Amino acid sequence: MSSEPQVVPEEEFAGLEWDYPNPFVIRVRASTDDIDVLDHVNNGVYLRWMEQVAWAHSQSCGIDWNVYHRLNRAMVARRHEIDYLAACFEGDRILASTWIAEPSRIGLKRYYQLIREQDRRTVLRAKTQWVCMDLKRGKPARMPPEFVEAYRPTA
Repeated sequence: MSSEPQVVPEEEFAGLEWDYPNPFVIRVRASTDDIDVLDHVNNGVYLRWMEQVAWAHSQSCGIDWNVYHRLNRAMVARRHEIDYLAACFEGDRILASTWIAEPSRIGLKRYYQLIREQDRRTVLRAKTQWVCMDLKRGKPARMPPEFVEAYRPTA
């Protein structure tokens, strides 16, 4: 399994070519368990890294499971678009970044960029459509003011 993601301070990634300014960044490392029969990181692992950076960013904005339950609202993924640009291999250190874009009454988009630290190469670009969900009804709902404030656009 990948090691726990670490939030990366800005001074450690400031010189990289990010798609948008001011990314929120975590570092993950590809482990033996992440490798598939083609000897590279399995496609599903990249999706897990995207979820990890999104959740770490959400928590850094003050939105966590306790807030979800208190407000009876949660952000859930509706659609992913992923462009795999280069393979990653065991031991690679990856800087996974995210930005918030295109907020609406019931959701937002997150953009992602994953950069392999060793050669500074972008290995993935993606976006996810997130929708606010009423936890009790299981249906889309308007984002509460706390979400609107926390999830301000950064891209």
